[in-house]
Amino acid sequence: MKDKRFITLAIETSCDETAVAVLSDGRDVRSNVIASQIAMHRVFGGVVPEIASRRHLEQVNEAAEQALAEAGLCFEDIDLIGVTQGPGLVGALLIGLATAKAYAFALKKPIVGVHHVQAHICAGYIEHKELAPPFLALVVSGGHTNLVKVAGYNDYRVLGRTRDDAVGEAFDKVARTLGLEYPGGPAIDRVARDGDPSAVPFKRVFLEKNSLDFSFSGVKTGVLNYLNTERQAGRAVSTADVAAGFQQSVVDVIVAKSLLAAEMFRENKLVMAGGVAANSLLRKTLREACGRRGIALYCPSPVLCTDNGAMVGVSAYYKYQTSGADALDLDAFPSLPLG
Repeated sequence: MKDKRFITLAIETSCDETAVAVLSDGRDVRSNVIASQIAMHRVFGGVVPEIASRRHLEQVNEAAEQALAEAGLCFEDIDLIGVTQGPGLVGALLIGLATAKAYAFALKKPIVGVHHVQAHICAGYIEHKELAPPFLALVVSGGHTNLVKVAGYNDYRVLGRTRDDAVGEAFDKVARTLGLEYPGGPAIDRVARDGDPSAVPFKRVFLEKNSLDFSFSGVKTGVLNYLNTERQAGRAVSTADVAAGFQQSVVDVIVAKSLLAAEMFRENKLVMAGGVAANSLLRKTLREACGRRGIALYCPSPVLCTDNGAMVGVSAYYKYQTSGADALDLDAFPSLPLG
């Protein structure tokens, strides 16, 4: 029997997670299947685009069938198909788009392409039913570090962005330098718990006065220079202390910039999203700082911080409600701008 609620099937293949979710009425997650490729890419120390695309092709239909089965639904119950259109790895995006378009054509259902960063922000709606625009969003991930003004469900304005490395990219590069496994963010978070963040202080880069942009290449280089200096001098290096010092410097900048943006734009609601939003020190420090300023902080659970289909489904639902469906000739855009 046809489900009476509005059903969205959502597909996310922007990088190395083959993810498919089923949602009811925009925010109610019925299933959220994530097929991770981390083990495959770990041996290379990072994501290999060709391998990621091939694995998406092998897994995406199976993930869709599993998501529908877990939701207790079938393909005929779908009202809308959402899919990540960009940014991301172009080959990976094309697999998700081709799959979504095939489903939409065969089932005669509307399709909506969504922005990956916008979808990350929309993850905040899933567990916080009371959350609604306007608010400020902090997006911290492997490819993005943005402060965004969210004026409406489909009204986004980027206030600040990284000028070089995204924060997750900096974590991965520092982890590799320290000999830690991929992905670097969780590895540094784990190792840093046994370190002293003041033992090896690294520079905090704030750029110009009142700038909401980010720069993490300097602290990354600072870690590399420190390690080279100590090793050439024959001195022992504490991996835990270096990880803790690096992580603290990054968190301090992110928190300070977020509070500055809230003050400048007089916002009392902040949504944190993206893979690095799962970092334990960042979550703790930002929550305490927001509490002191009277700012309500909304953080998705860690499983909703990483790439997933549920966040795509929420974004697709709200885009469809305001702008309608896309044509079947929608394409992938690896550098799709936000806003």
